[in-house]
Order: sequence, then C-alpha cells, then structure tokens
Amino acid sequence: MVKVLTACGNGMGSSMVIKMKVENALRNLGQSDFTVNSCSVGEAKGLAAGYDIVIASVHLIDELQGRTNGKLVGLDNLMDDNEIKTKLQEVL
Repeated sequence: MVKVLTACGNGMGSSMVIKMKVENALRNLGQSDFTVNSCSVGEAKGLAAGYDIVIASVHLIDELQGRTNGKLVGLDNLMDDNEIKTKLQEVL
C-alpha cells in the first residue's frame, strides 16, 4: 500500500485537484494499492510522517523538509499531469 499526501497552502481547492491527478497518475503507472489524502501544508507538517510520499508545490516543500520518512515531491505546475506522473514514477 502506497500512502500519498497532497498539500497546498490552505488545504482547499488545489490539494483536492492534486489528489485527483495523483490518483490518475498512480493508476496510469500500474499502481492499484494506494491511498491519497489532501490537506493544508500546516496540517501536513503533523501528518507527513505517516505517508510514503508527500506532494506539494515547490514553494511549500521547504516547510515539510525533515517531517517525513518518505519522499517529498515538489511540483512546479500543479495542473501538469505529465509532471505529476514523471515525478511520481521517480519516487515509486
């Protein structure tokens, strides 16, 4: 089971959009056993340790450094399906 957390500035719209895009990318990469949750970067600071992969925009990644035993993935463009898929492939 791969556990992924997506985070954005306030935990509303963009983290949900990233969550859906990550789920699609994982399916496209042949993953079937995964869970993806979304939250604000503030919440992610406390939750990150429980996840294998934490995904946020590059300008928020520094706030999550050292808070997870898993992989941190910074996205330049939250809406870019290819970037999400490529960066997930690198850490799976």
